[in-house]
Amino acid sequence: MKLFDVYPLFNITPVKAKGSWVWNDKGEKYLDLYGGHAVISIGHSHPEYIRALTNQLNNISFYSNSVQNPLQQQLAEKLGEVSGYPDYQLFLCNSGAEANENALKLASFETNRKKIIAFKKAFHGRTSGAVAATDNPKIVAPFNTGHEIVFVPLNDETAFTAALDKDVAAVIIEGIQGVGGIQLPDDSFLQSLKEKCNANGSLLILDEIQSGYGRTGKFFAHRYAGIQPHIITTAKGMGNGFPVGGVLIHPDIKPWSGMLGTTFGGNYLSSVACLAVLDVMQEEKLIDNAAALGAYAIEELKKIPAIQNVRGRGLMIGFDLPEDKSTVRADLLTKHRIFTGEAKPNVIRLLPSLAVSKDEIDIFLTALKEELQ
Repeated sequence: MKLFDVYPLFNITPVKAKGSWVWNDKGEKYLDLYGGHAVISIGHSHPEYIRALTNQLNNISFYSNSVQNPLQQQLAEKLGEVSGYPDYQLFLCNSGAEANENALKLASFETNRKKIIAFKKAFHGRTSGAVAATDNPKIVAPFNTGHEIVFVPLNDETAFTAALDKDVAAVIIEGIQGVGGIQLPDDSFLQSLKEKCNANGSLLILDEIQSGYGRTGKFFAHRYAGIQPHIITTAKGMGNGFPVGGVLIHPDIKPWSGMLGTTFGGNYLSSVACLAVLDVMQEEKLIDNAAALGAYAIEELKKIPAIQNVRGRGLMIGFDLPEDKSTVRADLLTKHRIFTGEAKPNVIRLLPSLAVSKDEIDIFLTALKEELQ
């Protein structure tokens, strides 16, 4: 059997990683400023993370949600404390896509409506439609009867207001658009969305899958706007590479037996991984580090004449390259051994570990300036 070839792959085989660094099978060392789409939050192979997972493996690693797992409650309490949402409820699942699918499902159940407003260039995952193929009318009723998604431009108040009607179950928006090229919703726009959703009886869903977990210098990016959404979805940095997702749910939304389901979500290993991440984030003040070093990187990038439109918050940063510099990302990788991300056609994305150092940021800035001469 061969692999189903859908991913363009670099000719690099990582075999070891530590902190912000990765080594390939030839012993070559790479600076990782992308962390697998913002997955590596506390750094590769953090000793406390490894210790926690190893200890759990020596006891029990997995059992289904048909039994009590006290680690889930510990995680819910810890996440509530660190995120500033102690009164919310937590549903654990496998991935960001599954978190968003469950969030939309919750909104349909809660409002008995079918219409969703999303935003152009948004990316919320790859699993839409899975629920609609399930033969269980109680669970899939909100989806089987004509679920409609309307896309409007980000930060366009007029277009949003025109799309919002009494059929809208939910509005879903990223804290910062990631795959869409690091585009920020205005704080005032988020505040308006919350106000209008409340007035319309619609739920506001904040997709913080990439922008959450301290990446922007606050635990969630929407905290800059001072709002509290009805539902928040998270994944990526939640498990520092261990597959896990979560849905934070407003206390007014009441669960019922069988409402949501998952096979692997909230298993012992994922719960321990998430707890270790939160412990390290607190002990090492990584959210403060993300805020400080993100501000430093943005300030220094703005001093480079050849690049345009530097934007972001914390360690979620994007900037545009001139058309004649389209090979910069590849050159950073092949010449300088630095991993970065991109968004088509000409955006470089930086999503390093929240534990990245100033010296590591400076290594990148020096290499970037060299390629832009």
